Amino acid sequence: PGPLKKQELPPAASSKERGIHHPRAEAHAPPSHQPPPRRAAHPLTTTAMAAVMSVSAVVPPAAAVARARTLLCVPATARAPREMAAEVAAAAALGADLAELRLDRLAGFAPRRDLPALLAKPRTLPALVTYRPKWEGGEYEGDDEPRFEALQLAMELGAEYVDIELKVADKFIKFMSGKKPENCKLIVSSHNYDNTPSAEELASLLAQIQATGADIVKIATTATEIVDVSRMFQILVHCQEKQVPIIGLVMNDRGFISRVLCPKFGGYLTFGSLEKGKESAPSQPTAADLINVYNIRQIGPDTKVFGIIGNPVGHSKSPILHNEAFRSVGLNAVYVPFLVDDLAKFLSTYSSPDFAGFSCTIPHKEAAVRCCDEVDPIARDIGAVNTIIRKPDGKLVGYNTDYVGAISAIEDGIRGFYMPLYIEPLYYC
Repeated sequence: PGPLKKQELPPAASSKERGIHHPRAEAHAPPSHQPPPRRAAHPLTTTAMAAVMSVSAVVPPAAAVARARTLLCVPATARAPREMAAEVAAAAALGADLAELRLDRLAGFAPRRDLPALLAKPRTLPALVTYRPKWEGGEYEGDDEPRFEALQLAMELGAEYVDIELKVADKFIKFMSGKKPENCKLIVSSHNYDNTPSAEELASLLAQIQATGADIVKIATTATEIVDVSRMFQILVHCQEKQVPIIGLVMNDRGFISRVLCPKFGGYLTFGSLEKGKESAPSQPTAADLINVYNIRQIGPDTKVFGIIGNPVGHSKSPILHNEAFRSVGLNAVYVPFLVDDLAKFLSTYSSPDFAGFSCTIPHKEAAVRCCDEVDPIARDIGAVNTIIRKPDGKLVGYNTDYVGAISAIEDGIRGFYMPLYIEPLYYC
């Protein structure tokens, strides 16, 4: 089944039709994980948990598609070449698949002096070389020709990928005069720092990038609301069906899910920073979080999506807790933060069975009662829903488990207050 409400998009030429081959970087095997011993669930949570498990078990898996896994790219953003090389080595140690060398971040960058050292073989990771101009969100402020010369030199030195902006792609390709090495893939990119265009406009942009002869398409937009991401997912699925390699990401907190869920929808790669403070784009997660918190290596087309709906939501520890729980029981699912402004609009947009359930927090608990097709009687009496389950027929069922936690805390407090820890209680009322 399609991940979202599907819209018809203009046809895109497949990579096979254009005679392009796209080898992926060799995958790094994720570290082995020994599941911790299981703990019994609190008896009052059994109903809600059973509903979650029934949804994830009954929904049929997505159609199998032969495809390489989504790559994890870590941007190297240091100001000095030696430090940038150290960042690449650190990215390899984390388990990244490739490193992006952001040449525009280097202070006093001299291509013929610095590139041979940065691209010397053997390298710890394949290299994606980017020399981003200021007008496209980077730091380079010079003329095009010196930048083109540096990118061409990177190709000659064996860079596996080179990124060039759509606005100057034709000019750059003409500059190369057909000298692009076969083992180097050209990424033609477009960055929109204001909004996310309509699906039709994104499809038109896709066609423009393909027309340049790009090996890989890159489209990055900005979310003004979380439903914007659904249009990028539509483009990813469309390209996956046509075998068009694409990097499709949505920036800002409301676009965060695009970075985690792109393996589900067929994105060529996603970016994760080496550490907090070294992001190359707004709301970029760390590579460590993508691997260790969101289990990105295990996300695929049949992965079920759960998450916490709120505003704000970035402070929530729920993704850490739930993703570890999913991993420990072997459930093919991921739990993400959903920064939502309009709950009804969010639920109607992400309406496929793939989005199987949600935790709901402030300020949406009362609105959730109105948005659910069915509401547990206790939740209706309370007037708030904090757990939403999507049934196999698509209906949303709302529960309230807050009272369970409140009552349990009160009971634990009473027990602790009235009974010394060294006494085994037999009866109490």
